[in-house]
Amino acid sequence: QVQVVESGGGLVQPGGSLRLSCAASGSIVSINFMGWVRQAPGKQRELVATSTGSGITYYGDSVKGRFTIAIDNAKHTGYLQMDKLNVEDTAVYYCNANIDTGRGAQNSWGQGTQVTVSS
Repeated sequence: QVQVVESGGGLVQPGGSLRLSCAASGSIVSINFMGWVRQAPGKQRELVATSTGSGITYYGDSVKGRFTIAIDNAKHTGYLQMDKLNVEDTAVYYCNANIDTGRGAQNSWGQGTQVTVSS
C-alpha cells in the first residue's frame, strides 16, 4: 500500500511563490507519473500539470510559464513550484501519483493542500 501526502500550501500575496510537495510512502520502486489538479470553490476540477518519471511534462494553459513540476525519485517526492501567483490560482491542490511498487503499479491521491492568493 502506498500513499501520497501534499504539503506546502498556504497564504501568499499576488506575485508571490509557493512550492508544493507530494511525498510518497510505502513500498516504492519509483514514481512513474505524477499529476497536480486543483479545485476552486464553485469551479470544476482543473488539471494543472503532469510529469512522467522520465521528465516529460504537461502544463495547463492557465499556469504555463509560471508553474514547474518535477519528480525527485531519490526522495520519492514530487514538487510543484508556483511562481507569479495570482488570485485565480486560489484553490485546493491535489497530487496524484502512479507508483511502481515492485509488484505492480498503484495509483494514489493525496488529501489536498489549500493555496490562497490574496493581498
